[in-house]
Amino acid sequence: MKKLSKYTKSPLIALLSIILPLGGAGGFFSSCSDWDDHYENETTNGADLTLWDAIQQRSDLSDFAQVLEKTMVFRQHKKTPVSYADLLKGGRSFTLFAPVNGTFNKDSILSLVTTANGDSAVERFFIMNHLSQNLVSADGTEKNFRLLNYKNASFADNKVNNVGFRESNIHSKNGIMHVMDGQLPYLMTIYEALVALPQFKSHGKFLASYNEDEFNEKASVSSGIVDGKNVYIDSVMTEHNKLMDRVGRLNAEDSLYYVVIPTEAGWNKAWNTAFECFKYPKTNKDADSLQHFWAYCALMDDAVYSYYQQKAHIESRAYPYPWINTNTLAYPGRQVYYSYKNPFSPTGIFGSAKEIYQCSNGMIFASDEWVFDPTLTYNTYRYFEGENESSVISYTDCTMTKIDALGDSISARAFTHIKPEKGNSNWSVTYKLTNALSTTYDVYVKVLPKSVIGGENKRPCRFTATINYYDEEGKEQHYTFNNGTPINTNPNIVDEVKVGTFKIPTCNFGQEGGTHPSITLTCSIRANENAKYDRNFYLDEIKLDPVVKE
Repeated sequence: MKKLSKYTKSPLIALLSIILPLGGAGGFFSSCSDWDDHYENETTNGADLTLWDAIQQRSDLSDFAQVLEKTMVFRQHKKTPVSYADLLKGGRSFTLFAPVNGTFNKDSILSLVTTANGDSAVERFFIMNHLSQNLVSADGTEKNFRLLNYKNASFADNKVNNVGFRESNIHSKNGIMHVMDGQLPYLMTIYEALVALPQFKSHGKFLASYNEDEFNEKASVSSGIVDGKNVYIDSVMTEHNKLMDRVGRLNAEDSLYYVVIPTEAGWNKAWNTAFECFKYPKTNKDADSLQHFWAYCALMDDAVYSYYQQKAHIESRAYPYPWINTNTLAYPGRQVYYSYKNPFSPTGIFGSAKEIYQCSNGMIFASDEWVFDPTLTYNTYRYFEGENESSVISYTDCTMTKIDALGDSISARAFTHIKPEKGNSNWSVTYKLTNALSTTYDVYVKVLPKSVIGGENKRPCRFTATINYYDEEGKEQHYTFNNGTPINTNPNIVDEVKVGTFKIPTCNFGQEGGTHPSITLTCSIRANENAKYDRNFYLDEIKLDPVVKE
C-alpha cells in the first residue's frame, strides 16, 4: 500500500542532520527603524505593551522567548544585528502565534541557530511560521491569511492550521498574540521537499544550484537619480530559479502541482541517460551548462502537471506542461502530440507511485524508476520536410521546386522536386538536422514514386548519403553510409529508404546559430547508366529514428 507522507511536523528536527540550502527570506531590514520606514505602520487599539512585553509576562512562553532572542533577522541572505525579540519591540504590527513550552524542541533549535546555515533555517521554518503581517483576530469565523514566510494559514473550527488556542486575542500596541497549544505545522512546498529530503538528494541539489537573486525595482526604495542613474537606499532582491520558469512554480504557495519524480537511484539512472543526449562541442563556451540545463528539462518537462490547468480532465488523462507558453518556451523541435491516459490507474504515471508526499502546493508521486519513455519525451523522432527551404544549407547542379500534393502518404501535403540542371548532372543537396541529439539514429530518406506528378518514367534514382557532424572537439567530420555504395530508390512506391545507422557525437540542441549536424544527398549515376536510372528525385522528408538500447 502506498504511503502518503505529510510534513505536519517541524522540519527543524530533520535539519539537525540536513541543512536546507535555501538561505534566509528576502525583504528584511537591518534595524527596526528601517523596517518601519519601509512599510506603512499599522496600529492596534488597546494595550500599551508590545508583543515582546506580552511574551515576557507569560512563564509558559519562556522557551519561545529564548528562541526569539537568539534568532536574528536576515536581509538579502545576510544576518543582521536585529533579533526577533527586537523586532517584536518595534513599531511594526504583527499577529503572533506563540507555541507554549514543551511543544517544540527548544534545545535543538537553539543549537541549530549557532550553525552556518541553521540560523536562517530557524528563521524561515520556525519563527516566520508563527508570525503574520496580517492582523487577524479569532472571532469564530473562517479566515485565510499568509504567514511571514508566505505559507498559507487559516482559522477554522477555532484552530489555526489544526492547532488549538491556549488563549487568543491578546492585544498589544503593535499587534495581536494568540497563545497556541503547539507549534504551527510547516508543510513544505514541492521545491523544498525536493531540496530537503534525502531520497531526492541529487535532484534537489541540482535544482537549488540554479537559485539566483534578482533586483526587484518595484519593491526597492529610491533616493533619487544621481548621474542619470537611480540610487536606492533600500535594494530588495528576489530569489529566482530559471529551471522553475520552465517546469513550473514549484516553490509558489498559490500553485498546485502533481509532480512525478524518481527517488535517488532512479533519478541518477534517468539523468545519466538524458545527459548523454545533450553533449555539445567543446568549442561552444556554454557546452557544460547547456548540457546540464537541457538534460534537466528533458526529464522534467513531462514530470510536472498543473492541477489548476488540468482539473477538468486530469483524472482521465494528463498532458505535458500545458501552462507553458509554447510560443516562447516550448521544447525545441518537439510537438506535444500525446497524453498520458488514466494517470491514476495502477500502471499510470500517478497511480504507479510507491510513495506520495503531500506538500503545501501539491503532491510528489515518487517511484524507484523514471516512469516515462524517452522516445515519447525528449529522444523522439526528428522529421525534416524536403520542401522546407530553411533546412537547406546548399545545393549544386540542380533546381529545387516545392510541389503541393494531396495523399495520405505525403507528409505535410508537399514535397520537393530535385531536378538536375543538365541531363548528366549529378546533383547534391545538404539539409541541416536541427535539434538532433548526441545519440544513435536510424536514418531514413522518404522518396515518392514518379507517378506522384503523373509521369510515365519508371526508372529509379541512385544516391549516396553522408552525415556531416562535429566531434567533441568541435572539428567537422563526415561519414558516408554504405561505404559510399549508391542506394537505389523504388520508383513505384512511397519508398522510405533506410540509409544506415549512425551515432551523432554532439548536438546543437536549442541553439539557433553555431554548428549543426547535416546530411548530404548526392545523386550517383554514371553516364553509361542514364538509360537505367533517372536523376529526378521527389524528396518528401528525412527522418531520424532514435535507436533505443534494451
